[in-house]
Amino acid sequence: MFSRASLPSSEGRGKPPYSLAPVDPLKLKALSMGLCKELKIILIKVENIGRQTFNISEVEEQRVSLSKVNIKNTATEVIRACKGTRMKGKFKESYLLTTLSVKPKIAIQTPIPREKLNPPTPSIYLESKRDAFSPVLLQFCTDPKNAVTVIRGLAGSLRLNLGLFSTKSLVEANADHAVEVRTQVQQPADENWDPSGSAQTWPCESSRSHTTIAKYAQYQASSFQESLQEEKESENEEDGEQAKTSCPSATTKIIKFGTNIDLSDPKRWKPQLQELLKLPAFMRVESSNNMLSHVGHTILGMNSVQLYMKVPGSRTPGHQENNNFCSVNINIGPGDCEWFAVHEHYWEAINKFCEKHSIDYLTGSWWPVLEDLYSANIPVYRFIQRPGDLVWINAGTVHWVQAVGWCNNIAWNVGPLNSYQYQLALERFEWNEVKKVKSIVPMIHVSWNVARTIKITDQDTFKMIKHCLMQSIKHIQILRDQLIAAGKKICYQSRVKDEPAYYCNDCDVEVFNLLFVTSENSSKKTYVVYCEDCARSKSASLAGVVVLEQYRMEELMRTYDSFALVSIAF
Repeated sequence: MFSRASLPSSEGRGKPPYSLAPVDPLKLKALSMGLCKELKIILIKVENIGRQTFNISEVEEQRVSLSKVNIKNTATEVIRACKGTRMKGKFKESYLLTTLSVKPKIAIQTPIPREKLNPPTPSIYLESKRDAFSPVLLQFCTDPKNAVTVIRGLAGSLRLNLGLFSTKSLVEANADHAVEVRTQVQQPADENWDPSGSAQTWPCESSRSHTTIAKYAQYQASSFQESLQEEKESENEEDGEQAKTSCPSATTKIIKFGTNIDLSDPKRWKPQLQELLKLPAFMRVESSNNMLSHVGHTILGMNSVQLYMKVPGSRTPGHQENNNFCSVNINIGPGDCEWFAVHEHYWEAINKFCEKHSIDYLTGSWWPVLEDLYSANIPVYRFIQRPGDLVWINAGTVHWVQAVGWCNNIAWNVGPLNSYQYQLALERFEWNEVKKVKSIVPMIHVSWNVARTIKITDQDTFKMIKHCLMQSIKHIQILRDQLIAAGKKICYQSRVKDEPAYYCNDCDVEVFNLLFVTSENSSKKTYVVYCEDCARSKSASLAGVVVLEQYRMEELMRTYDSFALVSIAF
């Protein structure tokens, strides 16, 4: 997939982000060489024989060393510290505030008794609509100690019309809408057999194809009819007449799971999306305190709704959500789903199991063997999600799901603006970079957008975001100074409305503010964005590479200085 810079001219700013530029960026005028310098002067009032006069005093600028800079320093002081630093090579400091962690302390050395390795799942029964909008519900769901919360019968309490998401309604609304199909082997939820059927294993493979809602609906209905027929036939057989086998390969059944059905289009899915506005604000697809509402563009399945159409045995393999964001999942019915969930605290232990089985934890397909988890002292929540139940997956929770019956589910992600969610999202952002996996959420871009638009009242959240912004300024200023010192021109081109965040075309890392752009096809005026490392791998001197700057440094400095902790008035 190509990440392309839009490169519009000043006359073409109304064009869509990916429009072709009428001006060759190689000829754009360069910025002045760095920020303007000034001498700070103060006027000192003095009394002189009954008259007031002023003396002029030059004040020498105090320079803080880069290693001592912190969020209490102004943007000017951060910039000054960067300019006074001789940096050899790339600046590589983390965006994370490593001195602050809000993760719950969970003792893993103490062996957990077997009966406690399957703890009860927190399940909330709402007595009224008012309970759904209680701040206590938000507090409980987002508590770092609670990996998962099931809200029983939420649809009934809020009078959600789940019929809008039934297979019949979906076919009537958009019969030809695309469906991704995963072909899987049907097996019990707590088992995962290797292809020979001789041993339980972690790899959970499936093949991918595509169909339409109408065709999958036909398959879903015929699967149900076949099951009824099989049930009827089995009732007619006499007990013990047929020999039973414990070998799973002898009863292998292939099933199809309809997944990742995009419901983002507000024109096609207007009644469905409007119905979800009945949910409490913190659960909605879009709300002001949802970080994903500040991305500035649609991320399919994250800040938009996705639908899943299932037959018994349909599996969503083990995973943490993209960038460790929370997720909301509602079972439309008519059948149930079975869930397994593990607290974020244990993800590294599960990662080691994946490595042992030669599966990539982040991009591979795996289904944990429960005995492996129990033997490693890892507690697993296991529960049934009935029609109308909402499952809240808290930040970073590892989970996997299997359909018990025939059902549809809808799901999306949310990013509550709290310190636990922000810390885990930024941790995964940096881990993804190490593992060379794309962070679907551009966390630096989102952090700046949040700082511009949201008033933060929680001290820990404020400290983490402010630190990330400070690190971002340091990264930009040091790189900027290095480019200018090497004689590389930096061309300013402001962002346009709804322009997406950028990722390196080669390594998929987020590229914020300073874009390294090459011409892919000069005749068609198409351009490709790279990070500095990948751009230099093509040309060490950056020959043929244009460096675009999307924000003036003064603009970022103003945002940084004006981003302050807001106190709540009682």
